[in-house]
Parts: sequence; C-alpha cells; structure tokens
Amino acid sequence: MNVIKATVSDLNDVSELFNKYRIFYGQPSDLEGAKAFIKERMELNESTIFLVKSKEGLPAGFVQLYPIFTSVGMKRKLLLNDLFVAEEFRRLGVGKALMEQSKKYAQETNAAGILLETGKDNVHAQALYESIGYEKENDVYFYHLSL
Repeated sequence: MNVIKATVSDLNDVSELFNKYRIFYGQPSDLEGAKAFIKERMELNESTIFLVKSKEGLPAGFVQLYPIFTSVGMKRKLLLNDLFVAEEFRRLGVGKALMEQSKKYAQETNAAGILLETGKDNVHAQALYESIGYEKENDVYFYHLSL
C-alpha cells in the first residue's frame, strides 16, 4: 500500500474522497465546497493529509490530521478527524495503512498521541481502531456547543 503525503497537486483526488466522506456522514454532495475546504487546509498548512491511490491511480482513501495541544502534557497531539476509504477499496488494508502512517507521522513529529472519534454504529471502524491498539475512552464525556 503506497501512502503519500497529499499536496495541492493531489487536490482533486483528496476532494473527491472528502466529498464521499461527507456524503457517508449524511451531508449533501458539494464537490466544489469540498475542494475549497481541502485547498484552504493545505494552503494554510492547517492539517496533514495522507492519501492512498490504487495501482491504476484511482483515489482509494485518505486521512486528515489536525494539530491540537495538551496543556497538561505540554505537547502537541493530533486529532484524526477524517478517515475514509472508497467503497470499492474497503477490506483491502487501505484504512490500516492510513492509520499506520498516521501513527508514524505522530511519532516523527513527537506528538503525545492521536485522538479520534467515530459514530457508535460505525463498528467496522471501531474494530480497526481497536485492532491496532486504540483504546475506547470510558472515563470522559464529550460536549458540543453548536454556533
């Protein structure tokens, strides 16, 4: 599995996957909006995106990591906010390869760890995360304020 760090030259492929990711989570298709959002993240260096392409050059999956910080630990952490594998490439190791690259990147950048969240009904993702060492947090509550 060839995982690359995405650049602006990969914008169309990442945007296509990002649009499908948003559709998966119940949002309407908006390829132009997806492209603008991803382009801005790349240009402002606000996230790190890794991409997998098939042997034929088709976009197979991506992961997007945002930097956050732990004040108590006085270190950077990474928020794994987006992970998506195109339907035709699922169960082929794409997701695991992206997760492994994320861990490698976290280690290379001396991050304290990686945080992520997923839907309670996304059992396939949960199985992947737990199979590679992620632990479910049961001691904290997450709150959200919509603005």
